[in-house]
Amino acid sequence: MTKLNVNEQLEFQKELTSLAAQNGLHIAEESMKINESGMDFRVAFATDEQGQQWILRQPRREDVWERAENERKVLEVVKSRLPVEVPEWRICTPELIAYPLLDGEPIAVVDPAGGGYAWRFSQDSLSDDFFDSLATSLVALHNIDPDEAIKGGVRSKTPTEAREAFAANIEEIKQSFEVPEQLSKRWEAWLTTDSYWPEHSTFNHGDLHPPHIIVDDAQRVTGLIDWTEAEIADPGKDFVIYYALFEEEGLRNLLNRYEKAGGRTWPRMLEHIREQWAAYPAIVAQFALITGEESNMEMARGMLASWDVKRD
Repeated sequence: MTKLNVNEQLEFQKELTSLAAQNGLHIAEESMKINESGMDFRVAFATDEQGQQWILRQPRREDVWERAENERKVLEVVKSRLPVEVPEWRICTPELIAYPLLDGEPIAVVDPAGGGYAWRFSQDSLSDDFFDSLATSLVALHNIDPDEAIKGGVRSKTPTEAREAFAANIEEIKQSFEVPEQLSKRWEAWLTTDSYWPEHSTFNHGDLHPPHIIVDDAQRVTGLIDWTEAEIADPGKDFVIYYALFEEEGLRNLLNRYEKAGGRTWPRMLEHIREQWAAYPAIVAQFALITGEESNMEMARGMLASWDVKRD
């Protein structure tokens, strides 16, 4: 992922300020702070003349705009159906997306120094309020009527289509990347074992990692942001990053809360999510093929070569 140097950052700030003004949003250029951690968007935080804080997002590539269009439709569907806030886009063009900053702060942000997460609260001391409110938010999202969402233009896959799409992705990356035999065999066993797989689809956020989860001072989830990958598909998808962070014991705990709050589970849901995490390098490799950037290709090669298939 190419980052801007100092002069490029200044030019980027001027460009965003001008684009915002063209769309009726007048911000103070000196208030702007740039965040380059996102794979799909460059992001800036800025303040307008009335003191309102804003998020400004600019797509990094042409392919991102198509997914941003999906995100716009998703937000229209979910905004009145969740117990948490979601972004309200006031500007939506191929050059600029802007919305008022949501209340609260991310539960964690990407640590530019270490590449991991810098947690707002210690990860090993998160409260029941956090886990319960996350489970409740996921239940509300996953229980949105798929037919209503489809009418709103949200992308949709049946359980069979979601499974076939993952299989096709794996076959595609094998044409461009070397996949260790042990990892390939694990993927094949997962894809061909019916009992792992759900018989229903749900409305998923699709990219539920910590910087996209907004919380208040009591650690209660109050907002979800960055819905670019949202669709109706495999219900395990929203738990994969959580499993990577909290491992099996943490996932089991969240799934218990999810089920008690009204979420639909199946006997091998935890195992299915574990196998989805084992297949995560395939998702990274697919993203690398979409962007064509050598830095992303190298990241994918590294993950495929070093993935620990014995972790579970």
